[in-house]
Formats: sequence, structure tokens, C-alpha cells
Amino acid sequence: MTCFPRLLVTLLLLCCVGRLYGNNGCYKSIISFGDSLADTGNLKQLSKIRNREFLVLLPPYGESFLDGSTGRCSNGRLIIDFLAESLGLPLVPPYVHEKKIDNAVAFAQGVNYAVAGATALNSSVLAARGILNPLTNASLEVQFEWFKRSLPSICGNTSDCKNYIGHSLILVGEIGGNDYNYPILYRLPVDELNSLVPLVIDTIISVVNELIEMGARTLVIPGNFPVGCLSSYLTACGSEKEEYDPATGCLVRLNEFAKYHNDVLQTKLNQIRELHPNVNVIYADYYNAAMKIYRSPDKFGT
Repeated sequence: MTCFPRLLVTLLLLCCVGRLYGNNGCYKSIISFGDSLADTGNLKQLSKIRNREFLVLLPPYGESFLDGSTGRCSNGRLIIDFLAESLGLPLVPPYVHEKKIDNAVAFAQGVNYAVAGATALNSSVLAARGILNPLTNASLEVQFEWFKRSLPSICGNTSDCKNYIGHSLILVGEIGGNDYNYPILYRLPVDELNSLVPLVIDTIISVVNELIEMGARTLVIPGNFPVGCLSSYLTACGSEKEEYDPATGCLVRLNEFAKYHNDVLQTKLNQIRELHPNVNVIYADYYNAAMKIYRSPDKFGT
């Protein structure tokens, strides 16, 4: 069973437990933060506002989506779309929009603050290390500020917003991958890359903790993918000096780095669970879910 089915089963079980304790059924909405793995249209709207154009917003992206539209970094649906459908909720709309809308109506069952290309760390922090983001400055902190600023128009007063957040499924990521993507492609030394991990994890954990203080009861925090298997890195970083996994052909060094990030993240999440035993803090293991495909592509039609 891959990561997504496991995650869905876990969430459905939590829904059942919620019913037993008067949670009024399952999740009433989905609140999402992250990057291209979750963005349902924010980068597209931002690009229109700033008069910029990105290839990921043009066909063939979106060719298999329900209405053929672009806005997702995929030919069709994303994990967040499948989650929403499986939980009986509408697809989660992007927070950034062109026309004036009634937030209380439009975002009552979900709102997505994720932006393709986003980093966990602020652009200024990365720029100080010589790392530039060519897509967006909508870091996790920026997205979280959008969230806090939009709450009054979605749910009203503090008490109602705490109830709204508490009955929502909250996805914090995947986020952090782009903090490493750009420096990896810029060929930064491994030691400097490793030094980013505590900063990235602390940023994610800070948001998780604040969400819990605001009333969050179910949060999903995904880990990083096996980036050493990505074609862009195999092209940019591959060489005779690199070690490759004989079973998959992936770059060992970069996959070990991704596992390091995931280990640090899980350690921090365990600490949160100890402090908040009544909060459901779920780690989504994207790494091992993806590795099943790389190890046995024939089983997945690839």
C-alpha cells in the first residue's frame, strides 16, 4: 500500500473516531500550505497579476484535468484533489483570486495557500546565502500570513475560527523541497546544503505549533521525495564521480540527503505529539511511497 492509500485510511479512521466523540462527522474543510505538489492555481493567478508566464501554466499541463485547465503542476489531479474527493469535499480552491468573492462562501469547505515554487524559508534568508528563487517569494511564512489575514472573512470571530480550524484537515506541505532544489542545481557544497535542514524544519514546526495553538486537531506534514531519482538532478548532478543505486539508478548522495531531512522532521513531529497527545499529527511518507515506483516501475505501469 502506497503513501496515499495509507494516509486516506488513517484520515477515514480518524473521522470515525471523531464521530464517536461528537466531532459532527468528518472534516468540514481542507486548509493547505505548500509548493507545486499542492498548488491548485495560486501561481497561475499570481502570474496573471504580475504579467508573467511559466511553462507549467501552459499545455500539455492540465490536459487530463476535469476541464482541461492548467494551474496545477500536473497533467491532471494532485494528491490534494484525490483527498478532497475521497473525503466528500469539493476540490480546494486557490486563495489568490482575480475577482472579489465572498470568502465565507468560497472558502467554507477549503482554501489552498500553496504556491508552486514556494520555499519554507523566506526569500531574504535564502538570498543571503546566494540562493535565488526564480518563481515566487510566497514562502511558507507568506502563505501563513495570508491564512491569518483571511480568517476573519472566512469564519468570523476567534471562537468560530477556532472551531473552523479544529474541524479542518490541514496539510502543511510538502514544503521545503525547493529550499534544497535551487542550491542543488546551483551546485552548493553538501555541508552548506546540510546547514539548511535545521532552518527549514524549524520553520515548518513553528507553523505547525501555531496552528495547534489556533485550534488545529488534524495535521498532515509530508516529508521530502527521493530527489536523487528526479530526472532534472540526474541530468544536472550526474557524473562518473557520483554513486548510483544499482537497483534504481538514483543518485545515492541526494537520496541520503532527503532521508536526513525526513529523519529530522519526524523527530520534531514526535516531540509535538508528546506535547499535544490529543492532536493528530500525521507524517506522510512521500519518500518510501515514491521509492516503490522507482524500484518496481512495471507494477505501476511505468
